[in-house]
Amino acid sequence: MSYSPSIYKFLEGSDTPVPLDMDVVRAVLSPYDVGDPKLTVMEDGHLQYWVRAADGSEAEIFADETGISVERPHSGSGVFAIVAELASRLEAVIFEPREGVFLCGTEAHAHLPANMQEEVVLIEMTGEAVEAALIGPRLS
Repeated sequence: MSYSPSIYKFLEGSDTPVPLDMDVVRAVLSPYDVGDPKLTVMEDGHLQYWVRAADGSEAEIFADETGISVERPHSGSGVFAIVAELASRLEAVIFEPREGVFLCGTEAHAHLPANMQEEVVLIEMTGEAVEAALIGPRLS
């Protein structure tokens, strides 16, 4: 079974996610892309990346203006640090699909719809915090 957290941006309390800044998406993900650069832009204009962090953790990431899907992230705070940086720079939230929970940093919290502001889990946008919130803390 695939596990796919998603990233969405909300603005001014609207219930509908707003378009993402695709230049920010490219700027964050391109340095970590280990896939074929000719395949980054799909036929429909959406972006796809195979990212690998310095610790060897990886994920497939698909992006369009409406949201970002992080497919099969491997355990390792490195890939989650990339996800955290992406969410932070976009001032966006991370949706955890198994529990139906939204995670966000303080910069995105004020833009959420009122009903989400009370239910969202506020975290520091770091690889360790995102990994712990999505899959549990690492045991050493």
